Amino acid sequence: MTNPGLTVVIPAHNEATYLPRYLPTVLASLSHWEGHSGERGEVIVVDNASTDATADMAASFQVRVISESVRSIGRVRNSGAAAAHGRRLFFTDADVALPMEAITAAAAAMDTGAVGGAIPPLYTPERLGARLLCAYWDHYRTAHGGAQGVAQFATAAAFKDVGGYRDDLYMSEDVDFFARLTAHGRATAAPVAILDELRVRPSTRRYDQWSSLRMLWWQNPLAARLRLGSARRWRHWYETTVR
Repeated sequence: MTNPGLTVVIPAHNEATYLPRYLPTVLASLSHWEGHSGERGEVIVVDNASTDATADMAASFQVRVISESVRSIGRVRNSGAAAAHGRRLFFTDADVALPMEAITAAAAAMDTGAVGGAIPPLYTPERLGARLLCAYWDHYRTAHGGAQGVAQFATAAAFKDVGGYRDDLYMSEDVDFFARLTAHGRATAAPVAILDELRVRPSTRRYDQWSSLRMLWWQNPLAARLRLGSARRWRHWYETTVR
């Protein structure tokens, strides 16, 4: 059997409850692309030191499951990429709903010369303060040409050329990756594609369950640049993820 043409990589830490809600949207989007392209895709869920039934739940959807014990989101994504067989890579999170056209559009962008790109998120938290914070970051990323890691993609060749995600960063590793991917694209006369006509829909669990003040403390522009390589500083972001 020929290798898959595209691999979706999904980091997952204690996501047994959320995978049944969101993984079907990934599989539907992948199936939509397969039907239009005639190619085959694969999904890899990277079980990141889960203490629940994440691995078993993922396996029940007939996707590949691998393990990564180190709690570093960059390392987890890199582990998934290292196990991937596809020449195109699509990274999303375990609590993100993809629109049906997401993978088809990402693959088309790469097939027409883009080294990679991203699909912006649409967050819809309950509280006004959280919605304003999300709107600020959406504007900031648009103004600076950045892209959030909830839905990023790259050719496997470009991913290798830029060295993947930095596994020594505990926050903003997606911003760093996209900046290096963009620079690589400029150097090779190949663009990155931000697919503004689409939106992925991440869960708003953290925004809804953490106070607006707490979210602002961790997600203000200054905090997002401070001691990004400190596991101790960012332990609350990793260890107290709401479920």
